[in-house]
Amino acid sequence: MIDLATFSFKQRLLLAVLLGAALAILETGRRAAPASMAQAMLPAATATVSGAVLTRVGSGRIPMPAGTPAAHASTLLTMPAADSSALMAFWFAGTRESDPDVQIAASSFDRRTQQWSAARFVVNRQTLGGQLGFGVRRLGNPVAWLDGERRIHLFVVATGLGGWAASRIVHLRQSDSAQAFNALTFDAVRVLPLSWLWNTSFLVRSAPLPLADGGMLLPVHFELGTKYPVALRFDARGELIGTARISSRHHLLQPTLLIAGPSHWLALMRDQRAQGRVAVAQTRDGGQNWTDSEDLALTNPDASVAALTLGDGRMLLAHNSSPHDRTALDLSVSAGGRNWALAQVLAHGTGADEYSYPALAWADDSLWVSYTDQRKAIAWQRFSFSAPAH
Repeated sequence: MIDLATFSFKQRLLLAVLLGAALAILETGRRAAPASMAQAMLPAATATVSGAVLTRVGSGRIPMPAGTPAAHASTLLTMPAADSSALMAFWFAGTRESDPDVQIAASSFDRRTQQWSAARFVVNRQTLGGQLGFGVRRLGNPVAWLDGERRIHLFVVATGLGGWAASRIVHLRQSDSAQAFNALTFDAVRVLPLSWLWNTSFLVRSAPLPLADGGMLLPVHFELGTKYPVALRFDARGELIGTARISSRHHLLQPTLLIAGPSHWLALMRDQRAQGRVAVAQTRDGGQNWTDSEDLALTNPDASVAALTLGDGRMLLAHNSSPHDRTALDLSVSAGGRNWALAQVLAHGTGADEYSYPALAWADDSLWVSYTDQRKAIAWQRFSFSAPAH
């Protein structure tokens, strides 16, 4: 019998690469339990979306922590109506992606002042490594969720040695649910136990899907040697209770989830292939089983997408629409998730411009969009919906 504990990290990583193809056909260990339920070109001020008028009522850049020239991978978290903040944004920021000074930054949108707060760092690799008991080399891709006790959970990509393909997903929880934003801190819960390979090569990117029982479905993906999406099921306290593979294909990552019915959900995914399209999988039994569907007609230039189902059933998708780069970011709308129409131009640039990694949220009767702007800042836009005038 081979004793893997005697292997060096490089030997383990080489073994992982060699076994990557085999991992592509393996399901994750547990099945999910069924659920009960530079210069941007701003869009036109208004547009008609499925019988409603979509109006941009705010836009700009979220404040950055001082001395941080790079930012990427934002996530938005809607806060309860009684909270002073409408929503919070988290992202990673530092000198540049993967540098040792990168930390997880946060800002909140104040309901009274209608302004974003000064940003502050809430997670750094030194403190996180001390809590976990091993060194953390880099941080990235925060995703936030609010549990039934109004406590914020963060799921963060973290690596030791190796690149992003050797990442783990670290689960953190707000230290005290009564903390004000300027005192917000997080404690590490654990590295999510997702694979026999020291839990490496799983990454998180997109917002979770809230479930009727108070829990949520967190979309993640595996990306060492092969790429495939997985759904993680959590209960209302934030305990991991099951996993299910979303697609049998080997070139899809960063799934985002949509509600099409009480137990009918869609996963829209980034396609790593050249000339790819937004990929689709679906479940009709509340996440127990997923099947692949035909790709959408929407171009996907190997770029992350973000989707959201509104209360009236309309579906929205923020996505890069240019075929080979991330110079164009658009917002599209659909009635059922198959056919999509342009709702708004979010940002269009030229040359090396980049507008990418969008996030969507609904708060205070508004649609909120955030996205990476030139890898230097996090941009935001806010839209209101109203009935058309007669």
